[in-house]
Amino acid sequence: STQSTGDDIVYSKGSALMIWLLGYELRDTIFFFTQKDIFVIATKKKTDFLRPLREVLSKKDDLPNMTLLTKAKGDSGEEHMKTIMEAAKTLKKVGVFSKDMYKGELVKMWKVKLKELDADQMCVSAHFAHCMAVKDDQELSTTRKVATYTSDIFSKYLRNELMDIVDEEKKVKHSRISSNLENLLSEGKKYLPPGMNKESLENCYTPIVQSGSGFSLKFSATSNDERINYSNGSSVTVSFGSRYKSYCSNITRTVLVEPAQEQQDNYEVLLEAVEKTYLAMKPGTKLSAVHSTCMDFIREKRPAWVDNFAKTLGFGTGIEFREAALLISAKNETVLKENMVFIMHIGVTGLTYDGKEYSLLLGDTVVVEEGGATVITPSKKKIKSVSIFLKGEGEEEDGEDDENTLENITRSSKRTTVIENKLRSEPLSDDKRKEHQKRLTAQLNEEAKARLSAKKNGYSPKKKVQTSVAFKNISSFPTDPVIRDLKIMVDKKHDSVILPIFGVPTPYHISHIKNISKSEEGDYVYLRINFKVPGTQSALEEHYANPDATFLKETTYRSSVRKTTSGEVPATHLNNAFRMIKEMQKKHNQYESEKKQMADVVEQDSLKITQTKGVPRLKDLYMRPNVSTKRVIGTLEAHSNGFRFSNSHGSNIDIIYNTIKFAFFQPCDKEMLIMLHFYLRHPVMIGKKKTYHISFYTEVGEIMTDLGKSSHMYDRDDIEAEHAEREMRQKLKSAFKIFIEKVENLTSGKVEFDTPFRDLGFHGVPNRSSCLLQPTTHCIINVVEWPPFVIALDEVELIHFERVQFQLKNFDMVFIFKDYSRKVEMINSIPMSSLDAIKEWLNSCDIKYTEGAVSLNWGKVMKAIVDDPDRFFDDGGWKFLDPESDAEEEEEEDDFDASFNPAEDDEENSEESDSDEDYSSESSGSDDSGSGEGSSEESGKDWSDLEAEAKRDDQNARAREDMQEESPRKKKKKMAPVKKKR
Repeated sequence: STQSTGDDIVYSKGSALMIWLLGYELRDTIFFFTQKDIFVIATKKKTDFLRPLREVLSKKDDLPNMTLLTKAKGDSGEEHMKTIMEAAKTLKKVGVFSKDMYKGELVKMWKVKLKELDADQMCVSAHFAHCMAVKDDQELSTTRKVATYTSDIFSKYLRNELMDIVDEEKKVKHSRISSNLENLLSEGKKYLPPGMNKESLENCYTPIVQSGSGFSLKFSATSNDERINYSNGSSVTVSFGSRYKSYCSNITRTVLVEPAQEQQDNYEVLLEAVEKTYLAMKPGTKLSAVHSTCMDFIREKRPAWVDNFAKTLGFGTGIEFREAALLISAKNETVLKENMVFIMHIGVTGLTYDGKEYSLLLGDTVVVEEGGATVITPSKKKIKSVSIFLKGEGEEEDGEDDENTLENITRSSKRTTVIENKLRSEPLSDDKRKEHQKRLTAQLNEEAKARLSAKKNGYSPKKKVQTSVAFKNISSFPTDPVIRDLKIMVDKKHDSVILPIFGVPTPYHISHIKNISKSEEGDYVYLRINFKVPGTQSALEEHYANPDATFLKETTYRSSVRKTTSGEVPATHLNNAFRMIKEMQKKHNQYESEKKQMADVVEQDSLKITQTKGVPRLKDLYMRPNVSTKRVIGTLEAHSNGFRFSNSHGSNIDIIYNTIKFAFFQPCDKEMLIMLHFYLRHPVMIGKKKTYHISFYTEVGEIMTDLGKSSHMYDRDDIEAEHAEREMRQKLKSAFKIFIEKVENLTSGKVEFDTPFRDLGFHGVPNRSSCLLQPTTHCIINVVEWPPFVIALDEVELIHFERVQFQLKNFDMVFIFKDYSRKVEMINSIPMSSLDAIKEWLNSCDIKYTEGAVSLNWGKVMKAIVDDPDRFFDDGGWKFLDPESDAEEEEEEDDFDASFNPAEDDEENSEESDSDEDYSSESSGSDDSGSGEGSSEESGKDWSDLEAEAKRDDQNARAREDMQEESPRKKKKKMAPVKKKR
């Protein structure tokens, strides 16, 4: 029974049951259920509302009958209660909701009548709690919506509000923050997801904001009038919940202000405990076992926390905020079922650091699924996402910390600010960068050795190559007359050719024929067949059971072009055999190519379509690669486990979330396209081709110029066109961002879109044309051009710069992967002006790089490494690419040569002294000529003096040349071998 109590929310089992059954709460009404009848006492308006339901029930024999008892407004309903008591007099037990506390004359009279009934009263609240615990699809959809809204309030409003308070050192009371948050929760139209109605939105309870001391983990706690404490090492805990269409959600977060390392470690322990708890919440697990999983971890990591840790870790929720029968406690033996919804509330109080008290508290709304609990309030919980790190004016900013302490929390703006901070910060000096690269070299070689040794110790069986057999048994061998006549026969059914060899028909599978050629010489046609044999490049050893046997390498057949007495031309059969073998080869090669192409294609799971209307959707998109020859426009939708692209031709392309390795959002800033690009873990078939890359894009503007129109700077049409294009760009960016946020919330962060850092981009040629290569958090990409270029940085071993020379304008960039069997990737023709910026970026990503003046044959280099990796690393590993290590070795050699001075022959010493005397006398002469009066005397010389001086210089030059020619002869004569006498 229910009774009107004003506007405040009163959680009760009776109200929850009515909403669950009818979708509406009927106040001042009594329901009484038996196995055969349902009695309802209510006013006329409510009985009229229930009359259609009574008609439906009356038509079904296996359903109870409904009796509607209409009472006047203000009437106690005593007369109608007598009817119910008459029907219930044979009952021995009556179930009631004993904890529901209602007021009013109707309730008072009902309690009196129940006492008069000779039946035991028992509370059935727990039974109905379990009955309503498992949510259907509509209930889950409503819960997810309100959970997303609750999460957005924290991420987009409250976190920034707390940062402003700390940054500006505002003096604000806890109660004031709670009041503002409460008003926003009920009136926050700005943060409402599409499809949510503001009128159906309520607060679950008054938000709880705590800091300083005296923390409480209970939801009955209140926000006091003390001012928020944001001193270094303090914590601020916040809990609040929203209710939409009577379904509840909640979020709890702790914001740390300038946390010390000890506090950060404690937070990480709590976060790990939360994640382990969520992982343990699988269907079939008892709630007590979930509680034990968390507490066992806490006892292992932080035994001192046990006394102050939360006694219950959460509770079931739904229409009622807190289901007491579904507490996650040590004694609750209730078994979890799929699609149950829980509000988690895990934390510890009474922690101290530097004499100050602080508390840690985390909570989410989760759904029990097969792999564990799925969080549907996806606001980030990592330490750097909920911490405020204060920086002084002179301190250098750290981009990673700034990313999580920005006022604008949208992904694109965060990334932009991080990049601006990185670009504003002073680059590392060359010495620091080189020192860092030296450490990376040693680390790189050690990691590679460990990886290769682990791979060597692990068992990896060789992939078996199936041997091609022409005929599996003698019964399938053909018996055509052509074979008896010892002619060539082509068997298309078995992909084989039967050749007469030494008078014996010998079958060969078409895969064993390397090539075939035909030529005509005189009156004969020659057919030459080359076979694949072991030891050649075209044949694999695994194809042959006994590669040491004797193999036929080639054979030639001859046939005449002259007509026989019967009028036939023998060469006709040879020509037909040549044509048929060629066709069979072509068909077989195509089959093998398709088979090889499909080898790594993995079949995706089936897409689970979301039936609700609020599916995230982007319209008017094109897809790459094209499904057909022409571009087809379509719509991209995000469903429960994947995307679906439906085009105007009626075909669908599905992409399951777990097949996506990386997702990128390419904005339309300085680009003519705005797109979403997916790089997949396994290739999928689009049409008849496989691909790892799928893009969905739309064009922002037209790439054209009106040549017949005279250009004016202030042409009104041009200005309007530019203004319209700017507006269109903003609308498209906003639509894509909204779609991205919805997808990330829907997938609980499993699909996270990465935006490239344009400010760190550089131009290069990865495929055929020059394009802008842009780093992202995990990759370096260009997805605007097709085919796209995507390299994951965690797969890269090192990067080598080729053709780095002073006189060249461009250089090349080579990516060497940790999987040495993978072919290296290259970006060519990068401007030399980008080299330092690229080095700075790679150094910040802890990626080793080297440089050289020449290009290397990487195919041979990698083959040598793969053939003998132990020798490669024993010889220094990747140090051979580092010019600094070569320079150090050269310096050591130079020092050694300088210290070694062997005694020379007297003749050589005398020759050297003569040459030195000549050089010194010449230099002294020149010095004398340049000393004294110098130019004054020289200016007075006539033509005869100048000619004589030039003649002397020529004679001296010829004498020096003669001496240089004689010197090698003497040395050669001196070093000639001497014959020894026997």
